[in-house]
Amino acid sequence: MILASTLTTNLAILVLAGFIGFVVISKVPNTLHTPLMSGTNAIHGIVLLGGLLIIGLAGNDAFNKVILVIAITFGTINIVGGFLVTDRMLEMFKSKPKPKPAAQENGEGASQASEQPTVVSPAGAGERGEHAGERGEHAGEGS
Repeated sequence: MILASTLTTNLAILVLAGFIGFVVISKVPNTLHTPLMSGTNAIHGIVLLGGLLIIGLAGNDAFNKVILVIAITFGTINIVGGFLVTDRMLEMFKSKPKPKPAAQENGEGASQASEQPTVVSPAGAGERGEHAGERGEHAGEGS
């Protein structure tokens, strides 16, 4: 009778803790998720160290050692995954590099681009080759 009562009490505490945790986390603003995850990772790192200490003191009982190894494995996965997610979230807040203008990407300075003005031919001047531009192009030719 005592075992069933203890199991029921522990199960009720687990369910209530899960519900309260969900309600509390859902009310946290998005800007605080990254710092909270970093703090949680640090706390879980301490829990992982405790598990490593306990596995050394577990004695010769194979069942306890297997359970501790599983717990340490899941704890390690949780810590690594948490840090990866935190790093990915922090990348979202970094400023992106500004794109360079096309003249600067080709190695030309802005002053060189302004030294070569574009010449527009007046209507009808293309047949005679007048005002065709500085590069020897003729308006109206298909070259």
